[in-house]
Amino acid sequence: MDDDGSGHAREWAVHGTTERPWRSARRGPRADRLCSSVTASVPPRIADRRYDPVPADVALLDRAAAALRSLDQHHGDRLGALGGLLARTEAVASSRIEDEHAGLDDYARAVVGVRANGSATLMVAATTALRRLTADASPGAGVGVGVGAGAGVGAGAGAGRITERSILAAHRDLLRDDPLDGRDAGRYRTVQNWIGGGSSPRLAAYVPPPPELVPDAMADLVAFLERDDLHPIAQAAIAHAQFESVHPFTDGNGRVGRALIGAVLRRRGLTTTITVPVASALVADRSRYFDHLVRYRSGSVHGFVADLAAAIGTVCDEAALVALLLDEHAEDTRRRLPWPLPELARDAVLTEDDAEDLVVALRRRSPGSAPRSVDALVRTLERTGTVRPVTQRRRGRAWLVTGVATELDAFAERVAVGVRDGAVRDLVHEVAA
Repeated sequence: MDDDGSGHAREWAVHGTTERPWRSARRGPRADRLCSSVTASVPPRIADRRYDPVPADVALLDRAAAALRSLDQHHGDRLGALGGLLARTEAVASSRIEDEHAGLDDYARAVVGVRANGSATLMVAATTALRRLTADASPGAGVGVGVGAGAGVGAGAGAGRITERSILAAHRDLLRDDPLDGRDAGRYRTVQNWIGGGSSPRLAAYVPPPPELVPDAMADLVAFLERDDLHPIAQAAIAHAQFESVHPFTDGNGRVGRALIGAVLRRRGLTTTITVPVASALVADRSRYFDHLVRYRSGSVHGFVADLAAAIGTVCDEAALVALLLDEHAEDTRRRLPWPLPELARDAVLTEDDAEDLVVALRRRSPGSAPRSVDALVRTLERTGTVRPVTQRRRGRAWLVTGVATELDAFAERVAVGVRDGAVRDLVHEVAA
């Protein structure tokens, strides 16, 4: 670590700044129109920078990594579709951090192409982007995992990679249908952007690097993502914070940046089938999360690393409970229906295509009693309260699986309570200190 000049070890490199000419558009306050220059941030190069966690946090990081591997091994294989369910949960929570709000009913409608709620449409696109980035990062067979203080996780032959190409592809998935930013989907920004401050960067809360510095900054970040000498969770936290500092896109930076967390955990071998919905914990205390990103620019990173580890631990505990509760839901469904349909415990959304697949599967399993059509199937499902319709059209319909939807809502609330309890414990420790 570097010395900050006061004799204390600095946690991480501090962002620099650069001045650039600025010409405001002919709108906004007079002070904005007269603004002739902008001070932009220059994130440090991190490809080869060393990071050592606080000794007291090493056990926390290892416990979180162990919880993540346990969730993936015990529930990812047993409930194969749980990974998809959690990916949807993560994308929804990540979108809510950006003040995109939609319920599961709207999300289900967006899955089948109903565009009545723009936020729900973005959530579905975020799910696609998240799955793409995580799939690209998936290691091949034979990748060893070890998550002690040295954080060595082998990236042997066949290991997945997080490349600029996969990041750009995920961004394209997210925004290609957006009416405002669709033309910039899948490419780095070529304009100066800023966070807060209105019509000009004069009063912005943060001004990312000038656009001409973005390609080099992203190449440096991708090189950092290739490393295997950091603890995976610390690497995920730092990579996310660095990505948000670079802010390489005109829009969608938060959602792609949070998808990067799951991709790092997948590349490092901590997961094989599950995307842990970390954003569910981050959205529970948005101000704390945003504060970490601000402090990162001043060289403070330990707090975010520890918070991400704690968030992963909380979410893994609650996701394991969801897996067990979904087992109970599947058993309850079996008692209420004349045919076995364990698939209905694996997702909150049932589309018409899904229903057609279920009819085919039931004809194989129970040829004598299987429903003759999708309509016959869903009539029974609706009558027993197993699903409820969320579309009114005749084709491309969707239903919400009521038991699964209830469990997802309860999951989000339990995570929020866990995060709030954790914040209370932190406050107690600070007062005691």
